Amino acid sequence: MKTELWLPTKAAADALGISTDTLKRKREICGGFLEAGHHWCAGSTRNSPLTFCVERCREAFHQRGMQARGGQS
Repeated sequence: MKTELWLPTKAAADALGISTDTLKRKREICGGFLEAGHHWCAGSTRNSPLTFCVERCREAFHQRGMQARGGQS
């Protein structure tokens, strides 16, 4: 079974090579395409950090990039 890497916002953004602001803006609740519970999870309290699944986010960014370039998704 493959273990997925879930990281807090800053570490996930660094791993993906993007800014934390970009990563947070790409959540579906902000009009983006990263889905809660699949690409990212909120913590148990309002002050808890968001965590992101790096592999799932990378795949979602790749698919969006391919669509933008007219390639297949």
